Amino acid sequence: MKWNIFRLKKLDKDEENKLKKKIFEIIFEANTPYGRLFDLSLLLLIILSVALVILESVPTFNARYHTFLVVSEWLITILFTIEYLLRLYSVQKPLRYVFSFYGIIDLLSILPFYFGIFFPNSKYLSSIRILRLFRILRIFNLTGLTQNRNILLRSLQQSKDRIIVFLSFVILIVVVLGSFMYAIEKNHPESGFTSIPISIYWAVVTMTTVGYGDVAPVTGLGRFLASIIMILGYGIIAVPAGIMSQEIARASKENDHIPTNTDVCRYCGDNYHLDNSIYCKTCGHLLNP
Repeated sequence: MKWNIFRLKKLDKDEENKLKKKIFEIIFEANTPYGRLFDLSLLLLIILSVALVILESVPTFNARYHTFLVVSEWLITILFTIEYLLRLYSVQKPLRYVFSFYGIIDLLSILPFYFGIFFPNSKYLSSIRILRLFRILRIFNLTGLTQNRNILLRSLQQSKDRIIVFLSFVILIVVVLGSFMYAIEKNHPESGFTSIPISIYWAVVTMTTVGYGDVAPVTGLGRFLASIIMILGYGIIAVPAGIMSQEIARASKENDHIPTNTDVCRYCGDNYHLDNSIYCKTCGHLLNP
């Protein structure tokens, strides 16, 4: 009797594991018919949802179609919520998924709508759902663009350290020059340099060549310093673009070695594997058989 009960429980557990694997294959994989169909449906829902949030912010459109917009947003959010719960159910380590990059984006895509019940203005933050399109990049496999996607991702990965160092250097320059400008212009209230944070804000706006004009130096020395910052701005804007261009060119030359595999590991969530990989390169578990 005990053996029969144990065997029944084992069968139930096996059936549950099969169900989890099937759900995982549909939701996380893109190289199966159902996986592609799911990705296409998710892509359309994301675009539709963001469009509805944008249209709801238009007073005339919202007044005319308010009920339709609200009902549609509820239906789409419920679908996204079910999808998020299924993702948690199908992975081997739910907490790892929750705190992963895509897991955080998936959660943030549904929270603003529920917060909107208590804080009405927060529902407009639901447009963050468009970030979920990063996940749908894998659907490029349908049109043969996966390799180009991986070239871009590899270029970003290879150049991130240099870009971070460069941006850190830019932040230091902005703080120093903003502080200098405050020291020069603080005795002239009409210039708008009322504090160091305001001066740093001005330095950022000037260095990026945006130039709002809400704060501007009035002294000769201040205008001279502003001219230097403007000239620096042109060079600073070009550096990150140059770094990325160099990495993209290098990756393009090596594109024969860039994989187009879209398999996602059910245990650790790694989704960047070599073509024809059988096991996950990060945790060693078997990939989708």
